[in-house]
Amino acid sequence: MTTTTRVRTSAVDALDGLLHDGMTLAVGGFGLCGNPNDLIEAVRDSGVQDLTVVSNNMGVDGKGLGILLENDQVSRVLSSYVGENKLFAQRYLDGDLEVEFVPQGTLAERLRAGGAGIAAFYTPTGVGTPVAEGKPVEEFDGRKHVLERAIVADLSLVHARRADRFGNLVYRYTARNFNPVVATAGRVTVVEAEEISDEPLDPDVIVTPGIYTTRLVRARDRVKDIEQRTVRPAVAVETGGAR
Repeated sequence: MTTTTRVRTSAVDALDGLLHDGMTLAVGGFGLCGNPNDLIEAVRDSGVQDLTVVSNNMGVDGKGLGILLENDQVSRVLSSYVGENKLFAQRYLDGDLEVEFVPQGTLAERLRAGGAGIAAFYTPTGVGTPVAEGKPVEEFDGRKHVLERAIVADLSLVHARRADRFGNLVYRYTARNFNPVVATAGRVTVVEAEEISDEPLDPDVIVTPGIYTTRLVRARDRVKDIEQRTVRPAVAVETGGAR
């Protein structure tokens, strides 16, 4: 793909021709941090149905991936926790939503393995729990390990802080959470970036090489949501002259 077709003008344009019912989406972010919100909203507006979503969590009510749940577009979720989304929890408890809970580190590794072309791997995490039910278990060095399959998504949605027109990506602080492994795990990867540079990024700072980026769009400026804000009461500070 040439650099002239890689960068798109809008999230809707970036997803044009890529969405279909029944597909698997891998989505970056942790809580509300590092969510590809423009792309998620474009998926909602497309009306695509029966989605399987792979993400650390499903945002909160009305924000992040929560808007796809509210629009009844998701039928299955692979996630590490329900988090703060009340609708997600209720639909799961009601049996209205199929959920596969995956330990957080295992989820990250399943995505990384998918991007690396590794079909499966063994891990001790989850042995002896419902996570291991129905899965092969082998013993290595005296310790039992459960076999976990890699995840390869039909489409990955990613949020980056900076990108260049070649699709190389850099993330900012906590937003460098699931985004890098999600970026590699998709057969097609669409990225929204807060900044897109015409000049190549410094190779020493690139986290995701452009080879993984299929399409790129500049993210709209928006106030970044905070899932939970914890602060201390303001304390008056007495100021006096120098002594």
